[in-house]
This record gives sequence, structure tokens and C-alpha cells, in this order.
Amino acid sequence: MQRCLMARWRVTTFLATAACGLLLPTFGCGRPRPGEQVVIKGSDTMVGLGQRWAEAFVKSHQHILVSVTGGGSGTGIAALVEGTCDIAQASREIKKDELEKAVAAGRRCVERVVAWDGVAVIVNPANPVSKVTLEQLSDLFQGKITNWRELGGPDAPVVLLARETSSGTHAFFKKRVLQLGGKRKGADYAAAAILSTSSQTIHDEVASNPNAIGYVGLAYIEEDVKALAVAETPDGPFVPPTVETVMNRTYPISRPLYVYADGEPEGATKEFLDFALSPLGQSLVTDMGFVPVPKYAGRRAEVSRAK
Repeated sequence: MQRCLMARWRVTTFLATAACGLLLPTFGCGRPRPGEQVVIKGSDTMVGLGQRWAEAFVKSHQHILVSVTGGGSGTGIAALVEGTCDIAQASREIKKDELEKAVAAGRRCVERVVAWDGVAVIVNPANPVSKVTLEQLSDLFQGKITNWRELGGPDAPVVLLARETSSGTHAFFKKRVLQLGGKRKGADYAAAAILSTSSQTIHDEVASNPNAIGYVGLAYIEEDVKALAVAETPDGPFVPPTVETVMNRTYPISRPLYVYADGEPEGATKEFLDFALSPLGQSLVTDMGFVPVPKYAGRRAEVSRAK
């Protein structure tokens, strides 16, 4: 569905970086005036989207430099608290302890929903398993199901792949799937789960390992992996992860994607966020395989407590 999408954007990032003579994924080659540089850090799920926004944004804002790096939602929020970035991209809501650190540092965290995503559970195309319930996924990633034959697959060990703990996707999947939204409090990943530093790493391992299972954002679904249809209960319906099923909220593992800024954005930061939520910015959300926000969802809200 999104074949070669992320690979194309790696090339774009490299070319934009080389043109400016910089080592970071930075867009815009002019000399910025004071306050005309935007530093964005955070979610690996969103890093390609942030880079796509940045490249389009600087075409009409040539004197603003925009740098976009990943590292995980927790990394981005920590950088915002420390004052080393202007925008934190996050694939989950800010946590209570992060908010407390922000308040202690004198930061005001203003939250915006900028897109929606579905977390796809992927296996190798050679695996005959094509659908799964949330409860089965919970058992799988807790290590209670260890052989594919328990799900109607081959007699082979399950290889679990998960994101590292700083990832917002790691936290979201744990809460929504392993803990079934609070029904299995305390449920955690199996000790055997292999923690990966990026969604691309998970994708690549699943594509090459017929026994592997992992989870990625919609933008990482390509023809060399198979996304499972997921159901809330054994009675179904079993729903595949697509733009359409995330948009109509029928896919069970859907989530909003956030950006956080320190207080009401001003100057270049405000211009960038306004662009991200503009018709053009939201069309790029669709191009990247995500789902644009409803008109009401992009409204800003200051976070005064963890949700």
C-alpha cells in the first residue's frame, strides 16, 4: 500500500541535507534571522511526516530553517522540557511525570492533534495467519502464546518485536493491546520481546523472518510484510488497518498523533504549525499514509494534567 514511501523520503532528506552542507535532516538553505529556525524532535512514527512538512514549508518560507529528528516521543518531550527543541512530535499523550517535569522547568505544554494513525500488526507474507483478536495479541506480546500453531499457523516459535521504551508506540500498544485498555492492568511485554530502535527496523526484520511479528504505523506497510486484520472479540468483525478504517474508527488500534509546544507558539514555530494544519499540510498527511484530522481535532489545548 505504501510501497517505497519511507525509502523515498530518506533520499529526499539526504539530498536536502547535502545541499545545505549539514549533517542533520535540516530543510531550508537561507540564512535564518533571529527566531526563524524551528527544531523538531520526537516520534519515529512521525519523523517522515515532519520531514515532508518541512520540505514543503521552506519552499514558501525560504529564510526559515527547519530540522527534524526522531528518537521517540519521550525523547522529543524531554527535549521540549529542556528547551532544546521548539516542537515535540509524539505518538502518545504526554505522561504525568513528563508534565510534572515541564511544570518544574516553567514550561507550558500546549498540545495539538495533527494527524491520526493506525498501529498495524505485521507478519511475514509466508505466515498463513491473517487475523487476530485483541486478546490474542495481548497473550502473544505477553509471551503466553509462544508457537504459531496456537493461532492456526505453522509449528514454529513466535519471534516478538516491539519498540524501545522511549517510543510512544511502545507505550500506546502496551496500554491499548497488552492491557486491553485497562482490563489487564499490569500486563507487560514478554522478556523475550526484542526491542527495536525504529519502526523501519521492525518492518525489515518481519520482512526477512517468517516467524516474526511486530507493529508499525500505517506508513510502514509495504508489500514485503502482511498486516493482520484485528477484532475486538472473536465474533468480529476483523478489520484491516487502512486509511479508511482509521478514518471511520473501525480499526481497533487507532490513535491520534500529537505535537507539543512550550506555550502559545509564535513566529516561525506558529507559521510551521499553521502550515501543518492547513489544507496543503493535511494533504501531505494523506500522502504519507496517515489520516488527516477532522476540522475540530487540530485545536490547541494547554495540558494542565496528564490524561
